Amino acid sequence: MELTGEQLKEAEIVLKRDLPQSLMLYGCLVQINKTHLSQRSPVTVLVDKWPEFSFIMCVPQVNQGSIKQACAFAKDAVVLEETIRKQSFVHLSSDLVIGTSLHHSDIFRTVGLERNLSIISHQNALCRMMILEDVSHLPSIDSSGISLNSLDESHVALVNQKWKFSENNKSIETIRKMLTRFPSLCVLDAEGKPVSWILVYMTCAIGMLYTVPEHRRKGYAKALISATAKWLHTEGYPVYCFIEEENEISYKLFKDMGFVETPAFRVAWLRFSDA
Repeated sequence: MELTGEQLKEAEIVLKRDLPQSLMLYGCLVQINKTHLSQRSPVTVLVDKWPEFSFIMCVPQVNQGSIKQACAFAKDAVVLEETIRKQSFVHLSSDLVIGTSLHHSDIFRTVGLERNLSIISHQNALCRMMILEDVSHLPSIDSSGISLNSLDESHVALVNQKWKFSENNKSIETIRKMLTRFPSLCVLDAEGKPVSWILVYMTCAIGMLYTVPEHRRKGYAKALISATAKWLHTEGYPVYCFIEEENEISYKLFKDMGFVETPAFRVAWLRFSDA
């Protein structure tokens, strides 16, 4: 069933009890519940039953030909498998990316294959989850001379070009919605072009941090992370990120910024396409 109104607020409270494993879904619900109805990103929130749900999934409503970045949390693997096998519950389809616990990723793979959907291996990611438990743990950053600005729609193509998981026009709409609905920050050069930036996903996770090579080692990334983390905390959002397992540079950066890894939990991002 789909959650609406007060049910969304109640679900947020329930998910808070299962942190940190439920953080993706919790962040998504916090984002929805804190945003005015007229400004909300269109997201469908589904549960296996109500009010004692064991499985919950957030699926954004996007235009055909765009990528849907969904996320799912399940307390029980058996309930998860039974639920997603029901076509009436969720339509697994091409151009869908699902973030879920590594322990449950094989269930989505299996059901996807049964529906003639393959997994695009180079579009998948296995990530560590890192949480900033206390913003006072952020180190002092010398940001003198660094002016931070928000990204806007004119920057969509540039961000898309530098994103590791870019798929040309398919990911353009995903990034546009992120820039128009969620906070972002960047550093501009003398010509007004972004040279370093950071975005926030619908799950409240910090992501897409990038600095063009010739502008690295200037403290831009640390300034962006610090400012974004403080804003999220002040507004009552969770402060966390996902770091791909092989990305040791980003892992060290966020660790140095006070973020702490959740070692027993891994997130798998699965990209489906037509077989």
